[in-house]
Amino acid sequence: MSVQAQPPLPPPAATSSAATRTTPAGGPGGRPIRLGLRANLAQFGLLVAVNALVGGMLGQERTVLPLLADQVFHLSAYTGALTYILAFGATKAVTNFFAGTLSDRYGRRPVLIAGWLVALPIPAMLAWGPTWGWIVAANVLLGVNQGLTWSTTVIMKIDLVGPARRGLAMGLNEAAGYLAVAVTATGTGAIAAHWGLRPQPFLLGAAYVALGLGLTVAAVRETREYARAEAAAHPAPAAAMPAVTARAQLGGGDHAVLSTARIARTTSLGDRALSSASWAGMVNNLNDALAWGIFPLLYAAHGLELGRIGILAALYPAVWGAGQMLTGWWSDRIGRKHLITAGMLLQAVALGLVAAGTSFPMWAAAQALLGAGTALVYPTLLAVIGDVAHPAWRARAVGVYRLWRDGGFAVGALMAGILADAYGVTTAIWAVAALTAAAGVTVAVRMYETHPRN
Repeated sequence: MSVQAQPPLPPPAATSSAATRTTPAGGPGGRPIRLGLRANLAQFGLLVAVNALVGGMLGQERTVLPLLADQVFHLSAYTGALTYILAFGATKAVTNFFAGTLSDRYGRRPVLIAGWLVALPIPAMLAWGPTWGWIVAANVLLGVNQGLTWSTTVIMKIDLVGPARRGLAMGLNEAAGYLAVAVTATGTGAIAAHWGLRPQPFLLGAAYVALGLGLTVAAVRETREYARAEAAAHPAPAAAMPAVTARAQLGGGDHAVLSTARIARTTSLGDRALSSASWAGMVNNLNDALAWGIFPLLYAAHGLELGRIGILAALYPAVWGAGQMLTGWWSDRIGRKHLITAGMLLQAVALGLVAAGTSFPMWAAAQALLGAGTALVYPTLLAVIGDVAHPAWRARAVGVYRLWRDGGFAVGALMAGILADAYGVTTAIWAVAALTAAAGVTVAVRMYETHPRN
């Protein structure tokens, strides 16, 4: 499947600064397009708020659903209990891939609206679904929702800010989403401790859907023309995309004819930075599947009460979310590769502490370290994709990367469930820790530095 070529844009006007670039009229309402965070602050801030609501949809499950599987639906096998994460991860991964292609073809805003429409029945299915099949089906829809909405808000922010503040933009985007995950995980844990596991915790999700859809329809503007404006003057990175470097010198219009299959091969295998980022992203979310599905059951097995489990479930995404406001900016200053390597190795250490721990303080320290490691990795990997991919096919490259990254949810749920059932929870955690360390070493050896200043 390929996206039809768009006609080349006229050359951009003079650049006013490293962070802001003005192009001829063609933005919303016929206004000139100006790239940069400051120039697009209002729309950027609105998209940050929308992505926080997207994260809240995920956060409503983090504390409650593993316990729902155990205590309400009485699923004794870890593999069976984690089917909801497998369904979510597989669906989100595939949806991410198509989100990039669809947003190139039809625009970003329609894809974002479609993602919120898909989410409408999810809270009710989680709150009142009579069988575990309803919960799994709700997570299929949640995967579609997250793939369409989160991917699209990422693409739209990259469109708006241009190259100079890409790491900061991704840090703010991911911080908003995962702080919302943390706040909602804490909130649903407290609600469940007071009123029960269902239906009250999932009423938060219903509010998030209404707000997200309303804000998107009423106030979010299309950003695809910003990417086209950047593409008109975008130079190809010297080290990137060896298979298309010669074509890259011909200008932005030629990039638009690259097929989706070719972009998928390059992002997955061909380019050392893009493929290393895809592998590291998959392992990162494999860790997240473990934290989401296994950790609450581990804590409950050691006798922790529901409120404390909720705190631990929230601590990891809270540190992760808050830390990204710093790490995204930091990667714009010192480069991407070393932050990713350090983050993956720190995650491996944190997982080892979870496996070795038996008390709330030790697990809390481990969750904080896991969040710090993920904060180093998460926005920086997205910034790598933005650095290397040409604006004409960047949305599709983001989709391919997120296909691999969120496929980690499915791989993690399957791997953790099988290992936990066969050898115990602790063995499953140690195995994932070893895989995470291997991913860090792979990035250190194979990835080249992608930031244009390094």
